[in-house]
Amino acid sequence: MIKEKIKQLIKNSIKNLQNEGKFIEFEIPEIVVEYPKDKQHGDYSTNISLQIAKIIKKKPLEIANILADQLINSRRDLFEKVEVAAPGFINFFISKEYLQRQIKEILKQKEKFGGQNIGKNRAVMVDYSSPNVAKPMHVGHLRSTIIGSAIYNLYKFLGYKVIGDNHLGDWGTQFGIMISAYKKYKSEIPNLKDITVSKMLDIYVKFNKEIKNSPELQDIAKSEFKKLEDGDRENRKIWRIIRGKSLKEFDKIYKILDIKFDLVLGESFYGKYLIEEIRNALKKGIAVRNSDRSVIINLEKFNLPPCLIQKSDGATLYGTRDLATIRYRVKKYDPDKIIYVVGNEQALHFEQLFHSAELLDYISYDKLYHMKFGLVLGENRKKLSTREGRFINADHLINKVVELANKTIKEKNPSLPKKIREEASKVIGIGALKYNDLSQNRQTNIVFDWNKMMNFKGNSAPYLLYTYVRLKSILRKAKFSGKFKPEFLEGEIELNIIKKLTNFPDIVKDSADSFQINNLTDYLYLLASFVNNFYEKLPVLKAEKEIKLVRLALIKAVTIVFKNGLNLLGIKTLEKM
Repeated sequence: MIKEKIKQLIKNSIKNLQNEGKFIEFEIPEIVVEYPKDKQHGDYSTNISLQIAKIIKKKPLEIANILADQLINSRRDLFEKVEVAAPGFINFFISKEYLQRQIKEILKQKEKFGGQNIGKNRAVMVDYSSPNVAKPMHVGHLRSTIIGSAIYNLYKFLGYKVIGDNHLGDWGTQFGIMISAYKKYKSEIPNLKDITVSKMLDIYVKFNKEIKNSPELQDIAKSEFKKLEDGDRENRKIWRIIRGKSLKEFDKIYKILDIKFDLVLGESFYGKYLIEEIRNALKKGIAVRNSDRSVIINLEKFNLPPCLIQKSDGATLYGTRDLATIRYRVKKYDPDKIIYVVGNEQALHFEQLFHSAELLDYISYDKLYHMKFGLVLGENRKKLSTREGRFINADHLINKVVELANKTIKEKNPSLPKKIREEASKVIGIGALKYNDLSQNRQTNIVFDWNKMMNFKGNSAPYLLYTYVRLKSILRKAKFSGKFKPEFLEGEIELNIIKKLTNFPDIVKDSADSFQINNLTDYLYLLASFVNNFYEKLPVLKAEKEIKLVRLALIKAVTIVFKNGLNLLGIKTLEKM
């Protein structure tokens, strides 16, 4: 982690200068180290002198020069040179010898390279996927599932104790609608135990359409949910069967995607805590009961509408269940952070929830994070809706992308045995699906572009996987033993690749800290571009012996970083394609 090393060196240099009386005592501001766009400005750069200048009232260039002298003398093994540029930037150039040594370090650490122990066993909870029971899983849930799984992997790689929770939507008004729909169209389903998720959706959509013409059906649905919440035997039985059938369908998809969870509790699990939750909020004076008997938490001081935690008829809401969930999680796991991977449209709800949880003294606001993401739009760029029956079924999407991968591989390599091709199709198809999502800014809406997703030459999983397979093929042909002399790595192209490889641990940390997983995909794509340029311009197998060995070592290091990076994204690698 060169970035972190530089930050620490800067901090130590400032403290030394303060001890020597060259700087007055002041609180060191946050040190930002970046990758300059222009190579002439070094491998790393910081504007810390500009920040300090505002505090101690000295010229930024003067501060930068003093710091630069300290820094170059502190780690001559790390820096080739440290330069100052107007108006006060400090630019760092990493030494060739240091870079050469990093290849051995990468080959030594293997699958652990890029991992860190920043978490030090602190707990992080990730709330992701959370599909609604009684409805097929669609692409909106796939976004949460794919993004959540990747952020889970990143935090685990950083040494945190990560708890992944699939907080199922298995309670609430939707079940009032579902139960009402089943009772109304019971003749279509002679035996409830034979109901399919597809049929659940049919009657759910059918009932919602009838509500438009007969609004009183909405009141019937609310009444059925209240009965369910109060423990009505018939409604509980219907709920259990529907929930069980749905979970089996979800599990099939999770197995295909290779997604796992530590907890699968769902909203229903917290039902037993809801009365206590409301009483606790009222007792603390955080919540108030209105004249219509509803209960709210006033959030006016945060410029937010009140958080409703009990309706006038006594029924609870998902806000009530979410508060109970936070209380349970804090008590059981004491998390350093709780990350909710949920769509942009729930932003207001989470602002209300997080402030309410802090007011109730469950957890501080800054330990709660809503990792928002945009909508998945249909090919007509319109919002998908389950109620209106307009959505992309996850099953259909997964099958289509695997079929497309199979067709593409067959065209590119018709001699590949069927068994290997089918296995590769699954890896490439699922990888393409995940990468297509993760490589985009998560807060933007996305439209499925099948050609972009399956492109073997652009910023896509097929391109990265093909590059990886190509490199592994070279290593197999050469029968690389692992012995090499790093000092033979000295060309600009090779050194640029090593610089890119040594950035990997920092990219992992930055991606987790910023919750921007596309930082990691951008990095892998650029690394692939670097290595393909290297492969096309420089001989490997036909190079002189020592150069051949060191270039094979470089290729081996690249495959390690590719595999580690793709694993973090939840994408498997292939040996052949």
